[in-house]
Amino acid sequence: MSLSLLAFFAIVFVLVYILRIARIGALVAFLLAGVLSGPYVFDLFQLSDTWTFLGDMGILFLWFSIGLEINIKRLWRMKRTIFGFGAAQVMMVAVMLFPLLFGLTQWSILGCIMVALMLAMSSTSADLQLLTDRNQLNTEMGRQTFSILLFQDLLSIPLLAMLPALAGKSFSLGATAIDVVVISVALILSVVFIGRFVMTPIFRQVGKLKSKEAFLLAVMLNIVIWAVLVDLMGLPAGLGAFLAGMLMSETIYRHQITAEISPYATLFLAFFFISLGMGLNLPLLGQNWYVVLLGLIGFVVIKFSAIFIVARVRGVNSPDALMIALLLAQGGEFALLMLQTMKTSGITAIPSGHEEILTAIIILSIMMTPLLLCLHDYLQRHGKLFPQRHPRTLDDVDKNIQPDVIVCGFGRVGQIICQMLDAQKIPYLALDLDVNAVMMGREMGFNVAYGDTTSRDVLTEFGLRPRKVKSVVVALDNASTARKCISTIRSIAPRVKIFARARNLADTHMLIGEGIETVLPETIESSLFLGYSVLSSLGISDRKIENLLYDMRSDNYAALSTVISDKND
Repeated sequence: MSLSLLAFFAIVFVLVYILRIARIGALVAFLLAGVLSGPYVFDLFQLSDTWTFLGDMGILFLWFSIGLEINIKRLWRMKRTIFGFGAAQVMMVAVMLFPLLFGLTQWSILGCIMVALMLAMSSTSADLQLLTDRNQLNTEMGRQTFSILLFQDLLSIPLLAMLPALAGKSFSLGATAIDVVVISVALILSVVFIGRFVMTPIFRQVGKLKSKEAFLLAVMLNIVIWAVLVDLMGLPAGLGAFLAGMLMSETIYRHQITAEISPYATLFLAFFFISLGMGLNLPLLGQNWYVVLLGLIGFVVIKFSAIFIVARVRGVNSPDALMIALLLAQGGEFALLMLQTMKTSGITAIPSGHEEILTAIIILSIMMTPLLLCLHDYLQRHGKLFPQRHPRTLDDVDKNIQPDVIVCGFGRVGQIICQMLDAQKIPYLALDLDVNAVMMGREMGFNVAYGDTTSRDVLTEFGLRPRKVKSVVVALDNASTARKCISTIRSIAPRVKIFARARNLADTHMLIGEGIETVLPETIESSLFLGYSVLSSLGISDRKIENLLYDMRSDNYAALSTVISDKND
């Protein structure tokens, strides 16, 4: 047993290392580790009840993670780009795939529709990682790709609603369509209502305990409760976990839940892909290798063509349309998850052997994407495709901007500063590593881009030059990150004026040590402003209050250093 474990973890480590160098996601490495460790290769483990249980837990966590991303407010703010390009891409791919599936297989109409829509979805994790590695997430092409991926996440709601229809023996297209619409609307309305009026008060009480363990257990209990309730209704347990994720996405604790659950979700997600790899019927795939190969080529070509056509019709230039099509011309984790959920739930919309073939095609398509991008880059460098050009890093309306101010960080402080700069017509550029904040900010008209503010290359690319930028605002929440950012700024433009925010007095002194003249501790300044209002209401003159505040602010708040505690800031 110990030797088997040692060999297993060695296989996982080597695969993750190699595929990471090849810019292929770690999830594919876990799946291949399951294949190699399974009964058909090295036979280290059998697909026992333990592995099946761990795989089922992985399914629940993956459904929960997908549901956690379906935030109604975020989708509504980005509705124009999401429901435009995203919906058109999915429909085009499904329309091109459906007649082929219906003509070449003996599947039912609903089964063909389901598979066509599943194959229209791409790998969100793989594509975002590729865009980040290539420093293209902040480009116009990256924005379009991100919008499509968000719509694909939203599409999971009606696809999940189709599972009960697939489980039924009878089928009526009109009745099924009505069922799907009703279930989808009911899911959305129930999520908004329960998330706001039930889950938020419950987690408020749990949060008062100030216990990470209690918070984490409450999240896990919520997942299991909904999975069990939905399972008792005769529906797939994954639907309950997905619903639990959507409920959490509508609470103010969404970001904290994501941070707390992420390590465990990754672990169980690895177990899911490992068990999926162990369960692959390699002899069956070997007998039908030509079907897998032809299916892979046909699928990638059809999906690439459909996405490229939609992009060009929407006015995307040819180089960007080509890149978007290459990035999205693969299957995704959602399709793998749906196939496994249908298999474990006993839904026989398509034959089990066909499920194995589809799984292999999707996996191989994910692995092909980095290879296709390498081929694209090679042809691009040798002038075989389009003339080389630098990708746009700002929207078309902002392409000629010469920023007077660069705002590092687009959180609550950075957004307020950007609003003030906008009001005075001062050209600025904000940078942040939070993809959601960047995309929402662009939708609301802010001039914000994705970028690492501690990177010298990123700051210079976005216009930081000596005597070009007048001021830099460091509005980062983390003091150590702010310190690195300030050091990078000084190395590029030593004389530029830097204004920084800090959370408390300790962070203020640390940043002042970096040579920043103006550092405002937000907790202290908000307290001083509140104190101003209190003294004014008690009849103290404004002059006396201003003199008092001047004394308290002098010498970098020296008068407060002996009485201020930062424990609860």
